[in-house]
Amino acid sequence: MTVSRFQGPRKGLAVIACAGLSLQVLGAQAAVDFDPARHAAVGALVEELAERGIERDWLEAAMRDAAFQQGVLDAMEGAAERRLRWDEYREIFLQPERIARGVAFIEAHRDAFERAEAQYGVPAEVIAAIIGVETSYGRFTGRHRVLDSLSTLAFHHPVRGAFFRGELAAFLEITREQGVDPGSLDGSYAGAMGYPQFIPTSYRAYAVDFDGDGIRDLWTNPVDAIGSVGNYFAEHGWQGGEPIYAEAEGPEVLPDEVEFNLTRPPYAEVETLRRAGIQPRGELDDGQPVVPLALDHADDVLRYRLGHENFYVITRYNHSHLYAMAVTELAEAIRDAQALEAVPLRPRGDDTEGRS
Repeated sequence: MTVSRFQGPRKGLAVIACAGLSLQVLGAQAAVDFDPARHAAVGALVEELAERGIERDWLEAAMRDAAFQQGVLDAMEGAAERRLRWDEYREIFLQPERIARGVAFIEAHRDAFERAEAQYGVPAEVIAAIIGVETSYGRFTGRHRVLDSLSTLAFHHPVRGAFFRGELAAFLEITREQGVDPGSLDGSYAGAMGYPQFIPTSYRAYAVDFDGDGIRDLWTNPVDAIGSVGNYFAEHGWQGGEPIYAEAEGPEVLPDEVEFNLTRPPYAEVETLRRAGIQPRGELDDGQPVVPLALDHADDVLRYRLGHENFYVITRYNHSHLYAMAVTELAEAIRDAQALEAVPLRPRGDDTEGRS
């Protein structure tokens, strides 16, 4: 540290000493952020889990290791789904590299994808697109310690603390059952984990041992992740062989009488939408319910689509219409790229078509 010539040496030393003392205080504070002996709500959680059979000493040590992270709370307020237009959000995921990696990921685990599609009815490209959007096929599984994120949200989130307290409890149970150090796992700022970014309660409910090794491992095992995503969709009502959405045309200005982009089961009948000026491009019965979607682009351009039941199922993974549409378009792009790669190349010299 350089001492300012305006401070003089004694004042500079005092500043250094104060800075050192501040760091010591911050370090001590971090060590007791979630100490059950000092934090009543944490103590209550430890007591609850101890009554379920988890060793009290293990729980107390785990929670003493947890640290408050303000950045986690800040990230919760700035999620991309809340602040981007559709074209901006789409651009994040519909990149050639991510599409190509999706094709390669399916090829590398073809047996698992084929078994998942046969067992759960979910196309390989849809499962791959979920993993591709979430973690770029396992390449980026998060940079926040899950223990820190969930502890921060459980005891400091102003609205959803109770929800995240349940996630923290499930996380501690999972790691204890599987013999994993809870402080060793990284994930998203919201505590999502592994290849498919399951939150802990989803991990407990829907993760499957898809390779038969006796362990449900979504952190390092892509085969378990593939089966688990398929199982998640099947349990939430995926309809095998059915479309995800239909294209539609509509007015330049959103009609006031229609509610758009709600992540609910199909709720608007096609006949109602027709009266509002929204026309499906394909054949749909007037009484069929759909999810009306209006995707905003730059210069206030709107693109209309009509989500079916499978679109709603995708929103059970992430409650955002932008997310569900990004997964859908990435799946389409992966499928199309697979089809192109499957077309055999003509022998060299056999390119007379289109030439004089």
